[in-house]
Amino acid sequence: MAEQQATRDGQGALASMDYARARADQRFMRRFAASGPGSWMFARVLHHIDRPIYRLSGGRQTLATMLSGLPVVMLSTTGARSGRRRAVPVLGLPTSDGRGVMRPFRATVAEGEQRERIWQEGLRVYPGWSQYERRAGERKIAIFVLGEA
Repeated sequence: MAEQQATRDGQGALASMDYARARADQRFMRRFAASGPGSWMFARVLHHIDRPIYRLSGGRQTLATMLSGLPVVMLSTTGARSGRRRAVPVLGLPTSDGRGVMRPFRATVAEGEQRERIWQEGLRVYPGWSQYERRAGERKIAIFVLGEA
């Protein structure tokens, strides 16, 4: 029963973020973020703004969420060379498996059919990932599924 509810909740939440259902301003921001200039700007500026807003809102909001209508989660990572911990804002798509996260990391968790299903669900919400994938070249965009700890 809980698994069926989680499946419905993940699909319902994902459907509510669908690109076709987004407001005009949210669709514009998603298209802009997918462009070369938008990607450059957001990669260098947005995370500096997202972190304090996330902290001040008690983990409920980021500027990216307010502008695009997409869910952002803060993923804690440890620098490979520095060893410093930092929080990285990433899109966290609700799926029946937990949260799907797309970033160009080295390791993948979602593979095969699961990865393809999450990727297709992600494209329905943010079509810009197809452009992101082209810009990534030979690198495969890893999809991580985050569940309850």
